[in-house]
Amino acid sequence: MSTEGRSAEPVSATSALESAGFVRLVTRADGDALAASGLLASALDERETPFQVTVGRTVAERSERARAPTNDGDVAVVVGAADAAADEAHVLELEATDRPAALEAVDLVRELGATPDPVLALAGLVASGGDPGAGESEWLLETARERDRLERRPGVAVPTADPIDGLAYSTRLRAPWSGDPDAAREALSDADTGDPDALDADDHRAIGSLVALDAVGADDATDAAAETIGRALRPYATPDAPFATLGGFADVLEALARTDPGTGTALVLGHDVREPALEAWRERGRRAHAALEAASTGRYDGLFVVGIDDAPVEAVARVAAAARSPEPTVLAVSDGEAAIATREAGSLGATVEGVARELAGAATATDPEADDESETGTGVEYDVGHRRGYLRYDPDVDESTIIAAVRDLL
Repeated sequence: MSTEGRSAEPVSATSALESAGFVRLVTRADGDALAASGLLASALDERETPFQVTVGRTVAERSERARAPTNDGDVAVVVGAADAAADEAHVLELEATDRPAALEAVDLVRELGATPDPVLALAGLVASGGDPGAGESEWLLETARERDRLERRPGVAVPTADPIDGLAYSTRLRAPWSGDPDAAREALSDADTGDPDALDADDHRAIGSLVALDAVGADDATDAAAETIGRALRPYATPDAPFATLGGFADVLEALARTDPGTGTALVLGHDVREPALEAWRERGRRAHAALEAASTGRYDGLFVVGIDDAPVEAVARVAAAARSPEPTVLAVSDGEAAIATREAGSLGATVEGVARELAGAATATDPEADDESETGTGVEYDVGHRRGYLRYDPDVDESTIIAAVRDLL
């Protein structure tokens, strides 16, 4: 939590929130940060502190919202990186780059005397790429299991009880039938998938085995596909959550944070938006898998490039890195957008910021009167998260320029 430089004696985040008259939660556009905002919002609601939650797709968007005019006693909490002015004492940043935002939020919620929802926290952890129960999340997993809110079972981590629906649109795996429910149904015809409410452990186990064989046996599958599908097997069922499994919950959070943040916010605040949430998730999964199927690709030392048309670039980059890329890092490029995803530990922040600067420099050289509406001053905006990055820029920028900039900085 960053407050450095904002006063001679910085006020702790807990003290600031305890005395706040109104709190604006400005969150990064990913499932982990969305879950974190829900945890904080619940704690504020318990204290009867008014709040508002908004999602900012880029560092510039979050910075602008955090610096917006505010009344005395109001506080802005930014979940993710932001360029908040150092003298703005009302801005607090939840910005750890080596730790999921959901776990950061859990600590703050407990300091406020509230009890965090362990299932939402673990869904955020999974969305960030973490494993439930690993390291400091062990107590959250045990708490959820003791309360009968999580139960491990055979099968695959999807958000729906209907396995065909869940598997076809999941971005947590990639198989030859991904994105096509009819093809998924045919591929899994040897397993009983007819009545979702009648599936037993043996049925789930058979489904999991068939999915694993298809995922690792695909012609374009890489070695990473085995690890990816391994993490999706034997999911934690979530009997009182809006979605069937913890991994499925995380997949929906990821989809909503970027494609329908209003519904995502309503979801983490506890509202019944399951159906519109699933519709947004299905559409994102369908578009991501279709784009990956039709993509052009290029391989460089350490980098795999996926060229796509209109599609969710971050989902494409993540799926490619998890199951299709022979290199550890993937760059997905579309018109005016690009996303970077990596299987390697560590932050891509320096790389993404460096690419943004290079694109800004190229834009300035081409057009000295380029606009001044972003953190780079040339219309280039970016965001960074766990093992991922996002760039938004002039659609006229050539794909080769993006590729060269990323290769230079990796």
